[in-house]
Amino acid sequence: MSTPPTTDPTAIPCWTVGDVTVHRIDEVLLPPATGPWLLPDATPDVVAGQDWLRPHFADDEGVLHIDSHSFAFTVGGLRTLVDTGIGNGKERANPAWHNLNTDYLQRLTAAGFPPDSVDLVILTHLHADHVGWNTHEVDGDWVPTFPNARYITSRVEREFWAGYDMEEAREQMFRDSVIPVEEAGLLDLVDVPADGVEVVAGLRLIPTPGHTPGHIALELTSRAETALITGDCIHHPVQLAHPTIGACVDIEPEQSEASRRRLLGSLASTDTLVLGTHFAPPTAGRVVTHEGAYRLSPVPADSH
Repeated sequence: MSTPPTTDPTAIPCWTVGDVTVHRIDEVLLPPATGPWLLPDATPDVVAGQDWLRPHFADDEGVLHIDSHSFAFTVGGLRTLVDTGIGNGKERANPAWHNLNTDYLQRLTAAGFPPDSVDLVILTHLHADHVGWNTHEVDGDWVPTFPNARYITSRVEREFWAGYDMEEAREQMFRDSVIPVEEAGLLDLVDVPADGVEVVAGLRLIPTPGHTPGHIALELTSRAETALITGDCIHHPVQLAHPTIGACVDIEPEQSEASRRRLLGSLASTDTLVLGTHFAPPTAGRVVTHEGAYRLSPVPADSH
């Protein structure tokens, strides 16, 4: 299956955070059916009640716009990639993820991050649409795409899945996208305390459990400016207006909601730039209070 690019591959969306330029590396716009499956409580009526979601984050019929992309930046001298999307040629149960053929690596390279140059890959959690480009196929084998990088995830996250009774589709994902990285000795497991942990100067892992037990968000700080990469603590801006809306695949829904509320409360009415891991363009914004909850005030990207 060939998936056309979502945007002009020569135009790489980016935002400036202090001295750091954060690039969005597009993979694919997910199909309209993704919203009702992933966020079943985000009904068309609920979406229609938030005018600010249109036209960027939803259409006039209440269909949610949801993307798959990564973020790439250099911090502390390390060329860093946050989450690695779905990947090409992967056998997946979800037809929207199955056997993709995108130009993701070309986009990454065009942004100035050819795979061999990446120093650090941070995985917010170990789901199929966040680890896919961990590996690529070479002569029938799945090998690390970023052979010179350290791959980092939460220790709680990896140990949870190690003891989980996986269905075959998830077993397959671990076989092709996680275990080859482990076998290459490239996966580092990090203990993430309640107040977070700095893994590189200016880059802090923030625990946001619930979607998965070891889920993390990322806080990037440079010259007193801050950005927050959500991971799947927040899948879509509609959850700012309705933090009770959770994903159908949340392992611990109540904890996921608590993490989302805590995160949004810490971000509201601050200058922190929020970068949504699945937010459709314009992807970024600032959290402001709105009608007893929150909304996203978009910050459009520049292009490099």
